[in-house]
Amino acid sequence: MRAGELLGRAAYDLHGRRLGRVVDVVVRGGLPPGRLRLTDVIVARHWYSRAIGRLIGPERHPSGPWIIRAVARLLSRSSRQLPVDQVRLVPPAPGFPFGEP
Repeated sequence: MRAGELLGRAAYDLHGRRLGRVVDVVVRGGLPPGRLRLTDVIVARHWYSRAIGRLIGPERHPSGPWIIRAVARLLSRSSRQLPVDQVRLVPPAPGFPFGEP
């Protein structure tokens, strides 16, 4: 599965409530060593939440100017990182979340 197959898809929780769109994925090393495993997706309600908020946010630049940190927090508050087993994508992606075809 490629990240491009997931980005931009509508994301819903397990109860059918809309969460937003997938704007990024989080992968971690798995077993066997050298293989990556999809663990989380980052979902945002608005496109600018990801484009601005997380790129200049406090996670990336914790010691930057206070005004930039404040604006980044404001813009990124609608983006959330969720485990893949708590997200349902529409349209469904083949192999999501754990690689089954």
